[in-house]
Amino acid sequence: HSCLQLQKYYCSNGKDAEDVLSKISLLNNSIFAVAGNCDYPDVSNYLDISGWNLHTNKIDFKNYLIFGLGGSLPCPGKTPVEYTEEEFEYLISTLNDKIKDTFPKIFVSHQPPFNTLNDAVTSGIHVGSISIRKFIENIQPLIVFTGHIHEGVGIDSIGETTIINPGPFREGKYAYVQIDNDKITDLEIRKA
Repeated sequence: HSCLQLQKYYCSNGKDAEDVLSKISLLNNSIFAVAGNCDYPDVSNYLDISGWNLHTNKIDFKNYLIFGLGGSLPCPGKTPVEYTEEEFEYLISTLNDKIKDTFPKIFVSHQPPFNTLNDAVTSGIHVGSISIRKFIENIQPLIVFTGHIHEGVGIDSIGETTIINPGPFREGKYAYVQIDNDKITDLEIRKA
């Protein structure tokens, strides 16, 4: 299947992103996001214009360093935002130059890291990124928010890093985290 064939069900455009994020911004205008693999380029453009795009960017927010990567590894059906492992390695190298600060780090990555609860598909095969896993192992962020693998819902860890995939927002699922004194004191997957 191509993304055009899947568009009715999966692919989002900038208007879709604006519809969702404008409602969220009424509750809290501190929004940080990355585009997923099924988001058309105008989603990233909308995030850029809004100042919310974390893809290869960092934001200093309340003594935390928040940064991210959008897109995914190549999928069985071609989607608009896909990267090879080599391309992820390059994107990670651009991030490494930006995140030297000593603030506690929060990483938002649409593509989950390899060999976690969060990257296992229904068959049990792990389809996460090896490059992203190595990046997490090296920098040990406090928490990683991920998605992409809809059946990879859950909370896992790599070393001292907590990883959470709440599942699809279109199903009302989201992650809730409370951080006090640079420690996660409450973490759960919720449903609206």
